[in-house]
Amino acid sequence: MSDVDIQLANEISRFYDDPLGFVYFAYPWGEPGALEGFEGPDQWQADTLNDIADAVKDRKFNGHTAVDPIQLATASGHGIGKSCLTAWIVNWIMSTRPFCRGRITANTGDQVRTVTMSEISKWFSLSITGHWFIVNAMSVNHRAYPDKWRVDALTCREENSEAFAGLHAATSTPFYIFDEASAIPEKIWEVASGGLTDGEPMHFCFGNPTRNSGSFFECFRKNSHRWITRQIDSRTTKIANKKYLNRIIEDFGEDSDRARVRVRGLFPRGGDMQFIPSDVVYDAQKRGSGMYLGDDPLICGIDMARGGDDNCMIQFRRGKDAKSEKVYKIPGEKSRDSMKVVSLLTMILDRHKPDVAFMDSGSMGGPVADRLRQLGYHVIDVGFGENAIDVKHYKSRTAEMGSHCRQWLLDGGAIPNDPQLETELTSREFGHNDKDQLVLERKKDMKKRLGVSPDWADALYLTFAAPVPKREIPRGHLDHSPYIRNKSRKDYNPLSSMDSDEYL
Repeated sequence: MSDVDIQLANEISRFYDDPLGFVYFAYPWGEPGALEGFEGPDQWQADTLNDIADAVKDRKFNGHTAVDPIQLATASGHGIGKSCLTAWIVNWIMSTRPFCRGRITANTGDQVRTVTMSEISKWFSLSITGHWFIVNAMSVNHRAYPDKWRVDALTCREENSEAFAGLHAATSTPFYIFDEASAIPEKIWEVASGGLTDGEPMHFCFGNPTRNSGSFFECFRKNSHRWITRQIDSRTTKIANKKYLNRIIEDFGEDSDRARVRVRGLFPRGGDMQFIPSDVVYDAQKRGSGMYLGDDPLICGIDMARGGDDNCMIQFRRGKDAKSEKVYKIPGEKSRDSMKVVSLLTMILDRHKPDVAFMDSGSMGGPVADRLRQLGYHVIDVGFGENAIDVKHYKSRTAEMGSHCRQWLLDGGAIPNDPQLETELTSREFGHNDKDQLVLERKKDMKKRLGVSPDWADALYLTFAAPVPKREIPRGHLDHSPYIRNKSRKDYNPLSSMDSDEYL
């Protein structure tokens, strides 16, 4: 290094815990050229950089003893300057932390190449430390230590997840940056979390809050105690296109999901593509045991799986009550023996005596259903991928059953208050094809995207496979009240007492 660079390095070291100071020092604010007329960061950007500074000071990393990760998530509307803030953070880390290692990703390959990395390249070219680094289309490397002091941009395809594994920077800062974080697959989040154990780890996530589920959403909900979070209304920032934002408000209303996501930086009530809104599921889980007419049939839904990560799930519903009867789970590793599954199902059906059981015909469902019918049980096969009964409105039986389930939830249905069921019901996405038929996300696609297989939700869907006749109850046996409610099990958690070796 030249004497000038040594002097510069000493100056830059002053900003180890002061990213805002670095941003003011490193760039030629107000000078002729790209920053002429610009005085510095917007207020929200300055506040975010100060949050990072406080977290660095709190942890007091000593260069060898690992500290808790600094995790920051920012949800916002459009056009507030997230990409340039990302570039500043990358430049600050690279300039102040020798031998740091980073990974950057975004929702698509085009986004990470043409937006995120393009912005990083621009700000490195403006930086007083820019000549220390080699900036390529998908990486930034220190000139003297290109293999040990670097950040790489990667696509977020799930099959690429191992590239996000531990960065091994025990004496420095391993860091991750997720752009458009709502759409980053869950597998990437999972692997990246395992890379936050060395040194002074950092994880920064930015994006429009387009999905009401997933890890980005949970940064602001159940995991908010671990994250520094900000939700930015685009109208409060300097550079956002106010006319465009106001037009969204005028056209759709300030509390519409589009305005919440694109303008206000709030998560949608229903999600841009979320089939069953979170508030609908929340209300259904908070209800006591549902109400049903005395002659309402008891319907059983059986979602089948054979081995692997998925589970066989057995859910009952009677009228608006899917909460009173116990829910059963046969873990995937216990369901490889189809005859054992048949034996367990006969005990369950004998105990509850449903009027009908609708069984998923996929996996080993067909042979199991055949055997149960041989034994005298009323079991009907249902193929999730089969054509819908109402082909005008639905592409498949999945979409048809799901639509009936959603309407039932809206109409007062009660379901178990369990986070797993909530996740499965609220995470599925939907669309419409060129025939205007409702199309639901396939189970395997949902599992690939989120790492969640909707086994329990599918078992509930199956209870809506077809209309079931009312029960014939002899005169004199009907309750005088038009409704029967199972009050004794109002707060019963159907899965709380289940053991992996005992399913009944």
